[in-house]
Amino acid sequence: MNEGRADRPTTPQAHASDAHGRGDVTDDKPAGGTPSHGMPSNGTPSGGKPAALAGAVIVIDPGHNPGNFQHTAEINKLVDIGTNRKECDTTGTATADGYKEAAFTRDVSQRLRTLLEKEGAEVTFTHDADRAFGPCIDERARIGNNAKADAVISVHADGSAKGNRGFHVILPGPVKAGSADTAPIVAPSRDLGGRIADGFAAATGSARANYIGAGTGLDVRTDLGGLNLSTVPKVFVECGNMQDPQDAALLKNADWRQKAARGLADGLRAYLTARNS
Repeated sequence: MNEGRADRPTTPQAHASDAHGRGDVTDDKPAGGTPSHGMPSNGTPSGGKPAALAGAVIVIDPGHNPGNFQHTAEINKLVDIGTNRKECDTTGTATADGYKEAAFTRDVSQRLRTLLEKEGAEVTFTHDADRAFGPCIDERARIGNNAKADAVISVHADGSAKGNRGFHVILPGPVKAGSADTAPIVAPSRDLGGRIADGFAAATGSARANYIGAGTGLDVRTDLGGLNLSTVPKVFVECGNMQDPQDAALLKNADWRQKAARGLADGLRAYLTARNS
């Protein structure tokens, strides 16, 4: 993840940091994505039926950046998250055989972008192999805010103990301090997170985490700058635990990552459809 449980030291075992980066993807190429994917400018596919997500603005925040490992001084600098100050970013975690969280998050994020753009959404990344490190957690939040996003999803994988399995979605809790005020986004973010959890479970067959969220797959946090500073509905998704061998095998599998992207897309669509109905 990005910051989060992950406001930990910058080691491969650190969990989260809301960033993303170039990704050392070595198996299947990610689904990538270009802005149009055959979609006319009016958001209507060639068949004439309006695209499901036409007009929706979605920001994808791939957790971590592989370059963070070479820029520990920069990512350890503190930034204001409203309630206090935290590290700019963290390195993220990795599987036992070295598959980095940043590689995973970039791959799934690119696959997700492809799916969303095919349905007519306007998709923005917080970064996409275009930065040496970061961006910092406060900048990640600003990108979603400035885009006036209908939804922001931050993609991660956890670095918990072996035996801790499953996915969970992190929701913003009530925070009002300094520049942070989550009151307007708590309720819509909970709706967004619940629908993403349902979509992810259905598409991947993965269980909700057995170690956090009391079986709901949902966890409320008030210590994450990426959520505290957001002014638009936003959630973090921990797709599995990289430190558990069974979860790690899934996270490294390209076919499963495509299912994960589909589940995230299904959840986003369900949220936006309900909101606009």
